[in-house]
Amino acid sequence: MEFRTIVDIPRPEFEIRPMEPMLFVGSCFADNIGKRFSDEHFDTVVNPFGVMYNPASILHTVDRLLAGERPEGDDKGEFVPSTAIITLGTNHVYIENATGEIVDNCRKRPQRLFTERVLTIDECYGYLRKAVEGLRTINSDMNIVITVSPIRYRKYGYHGSQLSKSVLLMAADRLVSDCGVYYFPAYEIVNDELRDYRFYNADMLHPSAVAVEYIWERFVGVAFSDEAKHFLDEWKPIKEALGHRPFNPESAEYKAFMARTRQRIEDINKKYRRK
Repeated sequence: MEFRTIVDIPRPEFEIRPMEPMLFVGSCFADNIGKRFSDEHFDTVVNPFGVMYNPASILHTVDRLLAGERPEGDDKGEFVPSTAIITLGTNHVYIENATGEIVDNCRKRPQRLFTERVLTIDECYGYLRKAVEGLRTINSDMNIVITVSPIRYRKYGYHGSQLSKSVLLMAADRLVSDCGVYYFPAYEIVNDELRDYRFYNADMLHPSAVAVEYIWERFVGVAFSDEAKHFLDEWKPIKEALGHRPFNPESAEYKAFMARTRQRIEDINKKYRRK
């Protein structure tokens, strides 16, 4: 007998390759997944101007990148992602009363300075379509993945949170049909496959590390090339070596160990880095 429902995930028309440059924009779930790619030695930029929860703010990030703006301390130079992953958190936005503009962050200013409202399906779709079109001016062949964060918003009430997610799901579905982006069902995996509070953090809202790891494994299974999967296998012992904490970091033995590890990194870079 099968005691859980498994989400069927279609394969995208593209494949993720080893160490390819990837952009992650969106909610804090984008931070979680982006960090996982970074840990696996991919060339990543994750929320360069901070976490962006709604489609309008996601477009703001894309517009800033198109304008040539780079986050403080960025040393990547020109960054041209081959894949972008957009994670939608909410359709709620805050409008600054003085300007009438949607803000990305209220910066702890008094709530009376802002008006909260919800974006419609059409508005969400419009912002997202502009973001996709903008990204493809950077790289016309860019693969774009869209997903809806499984994190619920208690402050809206759980019914309100579901309504918000429903709007995002409808907008994402329309974007898939019209713009050739790939939808990855992170929201459905958590709510249908992992529908148990043991897969949540203590706040009972955010997916646990185990849940994030499972989502990662599902994504690898459908979207990674065979070469990328082999790369992960080769990178694993190097990553473990980098995580080693010595008793005496000044010892000759540890210095030799790190020299060998650096050489392994150089070797794997030469083997897999795209020409």
